[in-house]
Amino acid sequence: MSRNVIELVPGTVSLQSLVRIHAGGVRVTMVDSARANLLAAQRVVHDILHAGAVVYGINTGFGKLAQTVIPAQQLAALQRNLVLSHSVGTGADLPAGVVRLILATKAVSLARAHSGVRPEIVDALLALLNADLLPRIPGKGSVGASGDLAPLAHLACVLIGEGEVIAPEGSVLQGAEAMRRAGFSPFVLGPKEGLALLNGTQVSTALALAGLFGAEHVLCAALLAGALSLEAIQGSIKPYDERIHAARGQPGQIAVAAAVRALLDGSEIIPSHADCGRVQDPYSIRCVPQVMGACLDNLRHAARVLVIEANAASDNPLVFADTGEAISGGNFHAEPVAFAADIIALAVSEMGALSERRTALLLDTGLSGLPPFLVHDGGVNSGFMMAQVTAAALASENKSLAHPASVDSLPTSANQEDHVSMATFAARRLADMVNNTAVVVGIEAMAACQGMELKRRLKSSPCIEAEFAAIRERVAFLDQDRFLAPDVEAMRLWAMGAQGRAWPASLTTILPSLARDPFA
Repeated sequence: MSRNVIELVPGTVSLQSLVRIHAGGVRVTMVDSARANLLAAQRVVHDILHAGAVVYGINTGFGKLAQTVIPAQQLAALQRNLVLSHSVGTGADLPAGVVRLILATKAVSLARAHSGVRPEIVDALLALLNADLLPRIPGKGSVGASGDLAPLAHLACVLIGEGEVIAPEGSVLQGAEAMRRAGFSPFVLGPKEGLALLNGTQVSTALALAGLFGAEHVLCAALLAGALSLEAIQGSIKPYDERIHAARGQPGQIAVAAAVRALLDGSEIIPSHADCGRVQDPYSIRCVPQVMGACLDNLRHAARVLVIEANAASDNPLVFADTGEAISGGNFHAEPVAFAADIIALAVSEMGALSERRTALLLDTGLSGLPPFLVHDGGVNSGFMMAQVTAAALASENKSLAHPASVDSLPTSANQEDHVSMATFAARRLADMVNNTAVVVGIEAMAACQGMELKRRLKSSPCIEAEFAAIRERVAFLDQDRFLAPDVEAMRLWAMGAQGRAWPASLTTILPSLARDPFA
């Protein structure tokens, strides 16, 4: 199979495959065996109708209207009306990478063969994905229970010829035209198919995955920035001693300490000040393994939850072909995703908080031993003074955004849906938080390079010197005040891993989705 083709096997789609789908540029197919399973589940739905049984979601109303039985001649209208009535999203459209993940994970969820939809529905979702015909999905309007109803309705609208799609060239297409380009006619939805498309946690999961991927890049950048800062202030490597972290036993802490030791291996600067008399560095330097290790553990846990959810059957009711049953449950409730998004938010906020403190340390001549605000001729020049203010503003903003969304709940549907997860907001706010922390970390790395250069005598490790050179390609030494906003933006992109930049292997191997993909 070509390295540019990803075959989806429902239930076993890997995190690395999801990373590649998010990035785009790959073709996605469904394993052949899924088709027979889909047909078997569809037969269960048809058998229920033929037997005259009344089953929620197949021949009843929805939510509080579940007691209303729908006549057979109105079932097609029921499914179409469901999609149209639930298309009430608002706000900016979701980013392209997130929509790709939604299309793929919705196809995977349906192909678990517990939804009772025809195989052609799955085929159409993948056809849109492979043609990069991305439905316009407003980002706001889901409470993360009964599935991501409103945003998924905007996706389903395209399948019935309604709604809008962004084409690869950037033009806006109507749903019917997009379906034609993908090789399909708009669907007349059969029993349960509209409900199956709307139920599910695919939007909140895709948003949380995108947040996870961004958080991992920022964690790599933050560890590099911290190592640069340690070198700039001639800090101690002793707190990274393997024995210290083994004595505690926290896996993330052990991994981060090892990664930083690898980053600094071969430094000429560290042994040059071994007997400087400094007893202890501030916590923002000394406790990087403890703080960033806890962040790493959170990201690893979130990754496990999200890859399970990306493979999940989160519809309701679920069809079981082996027994011919359709059973109502609550797999659409997105509490696992909400919790995962909340702990990603905590990690992202703490990464930025620690980084901002190191920037403040670098600028404080009494602590760093460097010129005030990292510039010669202070007074005439303000140097990095205001860059640190920007970092402080964004780190503080993230503290507010990090408040757990999952602890909130507002009942809907006449109290039928009386507890909701708020997972979609929990996940959606991660994009802003990651971007904020990327700016904070980028400012630190820029300041640390400035600090290293202000008293440059010896070289750091080969790894840190390579990173120093990469940063200097983006941002010049600050010899006097200049317009700094472009430099801040260049460093934000550096911290986000833009332009396909490769992080050192000692960092990527400790992260769940940045570990080397066997197809790469």
